[in-house]
Amino acid sequence: MVATSADARPAERTDNGLPSLTWLETRTRELLEQAAHGGADQAEVSLSASRALSVTARARERESVEHEGDRAASLTVYRGQRSGSASTTDLSSDGLRAALDQALTIARFTEPDDYAGLADAELMARTRPELSLYHPWSLDAGRALDMALELEAAALDYDPRIAQTEGATVASQDGISVYGNSHGFVAGERASRHALSVQPLAKSERGMQREVAFSQARRAEDLQTLTAVGRLAAERAVSRLHAKTPPTTTASVLFTPRVARGLWGHLIGAISGGALYRNASFLKDKIDQSIAVPTLTLSQHPHRPRGLASAAFDGDGVATTERTLVEDGVLRGYVLSAYTARRLGLTSTGNAGGVFNLDVAPGSEDFDALVAGMGRGLVVTELMGQGVNLVNGDYSRGAAGFWVENGEIAYPVENATIAGNLADMYRDIAALGSDVDLGAALRTPSVLIGSMTIAGQ
Repeated sequence: MVATSADARPAERTDNGLPSLTWLETRTRELLEQAAHGGADQAEVSLSASRALSVTARARERESVEHEGDRAASLTVYRGQRSGSASTTDLSSDGLRAALDQALTIARFTEPDDYAGLADAELMARTRPELSLYHPWSLDAGRALDMALELEAAALDYDPRIAQTEGATVASQDGISVYGNSHGFVAGERASRHALSVQPLAKSERGMQREVAFSQARRAEDLQTLTAVGRLAAERAVSRLHAKTPPTTTASVLFTPRVARGLWGHLIGAISGGALYRNASFLKDKIDQSIAVPTLTLSQHPHRPRGLASAAFDGDGVATTERTLVEDGVLRGYVLSAYTARRLGLTSTGNAGGVFNLDVAPGSEDFDALVAGMGRGLVVTELMGQGVNLVNGDYSRGAAGFWVENGEIAYPVENATIAGNLADMYRDIAALGSDVDLGAALRTPSVLIGSMTIAGQ
């Protein structure tokens, strides 16, 4: 091994208080060299650091100011088909060496795994598209507090029935990460993420209702205004006052965008390698088969500038690509890492760590038109519980929202349960809205399911 002196190393810190990208890349290469000299046939290293500011206002006063700084390292070494992994928050030379020694020791005693190892070298990301992920925000605690107070005031002043909030938060985070492996692949990325959120409580003589609104973006200029976020949260809370339990029946169910994301999260879970090789998915062996209505198309866009889930490579270093996962209702691809692909006898799809910016193709009708067209049923704005079984697709969750009669919203709803089967629900999509939520990594419109069981009174 060629030793690197402390004086020869790049400076650890940059002006913003994080380690420099060059410094992390140098440490990564050193660890890979040390792993090889320690007896590893292959190795992979992930190093990251972040800093964050979060300020919360409550009752028109400062509630908290949090400054956070995190560092992390994750190392995996392979001795033949045996692997060992270790992690640490100590990025000093001694801390990293101790973690590496631990990983090397573990690899001596684990059982062989025929599927273990790095992704194939030819799959590594060799080009780096400009993703524009790093937009630091020169925000100090004082300015953040002023913004949090303004955000909360926008909610409190919207309606006298807004009794209080559970806090209004302004947050900003900058991070840097590097991944490298024994194929000679070492690459990193700087990224920022900023957010606004507020959770008001509306009160009437018949009780209280809680709601939330938030906005997040890579660039502060892309956040919604403080007034817009605050008023939206308050409007949502007030609209839920005097909620009733709906009748037990079978009727249409309209998922608004913020809860519709869950429908597609379940679909992604069912076509992900872990569920597939464990025979724990109702969508196994469905490639090139119809799994949904012809109007449904889901596509991945990992190279979207300033995308909340944009990435040039996945957690294995494999290049990410634009992909269509569901095309006109037909399943066109799985979501695979290097390991899960080997378990299935397939090739990695560049999805170690999940999907990267998923889009659901919208329909032509806006939200009001969807409500008018559903006739009678439930608009769902909140889901509770984890009653989803990906093995057989059974779906049952607590829900809140609004009851619809004669194509018009009649009253707010609470204490409801909706049930069905995901395979049937995807085939019973009556309409997709035009109201896509662009402020999320998973962009979806409202989704109208033709018929579900609704349990209430």
